[in-house]
Amino acid sequence: MTTLLVASTGGHLAELHDLTPRLGVGARRWVTFDSPQSRSLLEGEDVVFVPPTTSRDVAGVLRDLVIARRMLRSERYEHVISTGAAVAMAFFLPAAAAKIRCSYIESATRTEGPSLTGRLAARVPRVRLYTQYPAWACAAWRYGGSIFDAYEAEAAAEPRPVRKVVVTLGTHQRYTFPRLLRRLVGLLPAEWDILWQVGSTVIDRMPAGARRQVPAAEMRQALAEADVVISHAGVGSALAAMQAGKRAVYVPRRRVHREHVDDHQVEMARELEGRKLVVAREVEELTLADLETAAAWSVRAAPGVPPFRLAPS
Repeated sequence: MTTLLVASTGGHLAELHDLTPRLGVGARRWVTFDSPQSRSLLEGEDVVFVPPTTSRDVAGVLRDLVIARRMLRSERYEHVISTGAAVAMAFFLPAAAAKIRCSYIESATRTEGPSLTGRLAARVPRVRLYTQYPAWACAAWRYGGSIFDAYEAEAAAEPRPVRKVVVTLGTHQRYTFPRLLRRLVGLLPAEWDILWQVGSTVIDRMPAGARRQVPAAEMRQALAEADVVISHAGVGSALAAMQAGKRAVYVPRRRVHREHVDDHQVEMARELEGRKLVVAREVEELTLADLETAAAWSVRAAPGVPPFRLAPS
């Protein structure tokens, strides 16, 4: 039978896609939102696109719940796996009621405890819960491994000068990052070759060539060719940089500035810098020397990565 892999677009989908080879699933069908990222990442896969839901979007969850019930009635599935966010609940509720095995893998951004979706999933009978951090594993939350176990950093033998940069601020429609964009406009030399993916962020003095979203294939090529990547501290952006072999300069959004719902990006930046996979900096601290530091390292696939440990059915 088929496993349903359910995730919203952005970091949640990037995580689940990266984890899938370690989950031991066979036949699979993806459930996500229609976006350039999902179409590129899941090209050639069996995909069902559902209407997008956002943070605390009850109406959106209810819309997707109707689709989930229809899908689960029309075909048999053996397992539903999700990394979130709200769309997970739309599928867990009818799947658990039908006694289908359900697994929720909390996002790697949650270094100290579960998200709202994780707390809600914990209330659904028969949903098994997994954390990517042993520090907060408990009877309810099993430690399965980390998505970042698959990567390791190494110092470059001959660091190259920084001249070509990719800036990616994420594409979330609700949360923007004008503080970082203003800082970079004033910091980066005009003669450098810079690709700007700014999402919904708008400032008075926009950089030349700024784009809301760059097609996935073009972004992959740009990341591969860049001397350094500067990113907001989202897990999807971190994974994209690592897959391109780059140790990104990683700048967290702050709740106090209304840049995100909470400060989980601060925790994420601290975790990845501890693994030497990023150079984490606050907006006000960022200097050109930080870019040179990041460019002096590369990231590669770690050997012998273990499976993500899901409990047997």
